[in-house]
Amino acid sequence: MAGLEEKDLSPLSRHGIVEEKGPACFQLSIHGGVSGEYRLAQLDDQSDLRRAQFHWRVPCCQELKARASPKDLPGTWGFGFWNDPFTASLGLKGAARRLPPRPNSAGFFYPSPPKYLALRDDHPAQGFLAAAFSSPILSSLLLAPGLLALPLLAWRPSARLLRKMARSLIQEDSTLIHVDATQWHTYRLELTDQVARFSIDGHQVGETACVPRGPLARVIWIDNQYAAFNPDGALKSGTLANPPATLEIQL
Repeated sequence: MAGLEEKDLSPLSRHGIVEEKGPACFQLSIHGGVSGEYRLAQLDDQSDLRRAQFHWRVPCCQELKARASPKDLPGTWGFGFWNDPFTASLGLKGAARRLPPRPNSAGFFYPSPPKYLALRDDHPAQGFLAAAFSSPILSSLLLAPGLLALPLLAWRPSARLLRKMARSLIQEDSTLIHVDATQWHTYRLELTDQVARFSIDGHQVGETACVPRGPLARVIWIDNQYAAFNPDGALKSGTLANPPATLEIQL
């Protein structure tokens, strides 16, 4: 089973800093500031790769030590595997050409209010989560006709219907974690063909048959953004005011 190697990770920052503090030790920081400016510090191994070139497929695992501050950061932070479902690029200036795909991801993830991306109302969508999303692998070009439905998201009754329909296309599962994330803990995510297992300090905190489908990239990040598709059909996104915040990692 493949593990995490820090040599493959590259920094990405926007009004943030990624510092190497020692062998396999990193500090991701974002500056404090008001809303309206996106602040991000990230490590990933996707670089300018096309999604089809992402390196990771099940079975695979990731284990690292981490602590974050402050305790209730406005925004998000986390680490795991994903298919970069929120990025779109037309391939300009040498960047990889990407259209938004259906999400495939699993990891430890902290979304603060008002972020709310769960499609099912019986799953936690805020707080410190062990979460997974699994979707069929389709060409992004095959999803392009779905763009015609985007105007329906502006009307809440139709948005609620589309949110309900999405549950048949996107599997999801999440577990609320009760640990003090400002203290050092060892986090382990193991993906097999059948299950995704989440462990903290050697104790299993979650297991689900919702396993993301590859190819996947590894990502570790902290930022001040949010996106919400609420049960009432309201669709919102933006950035939040935040104090200075850090995510420390030992690989």
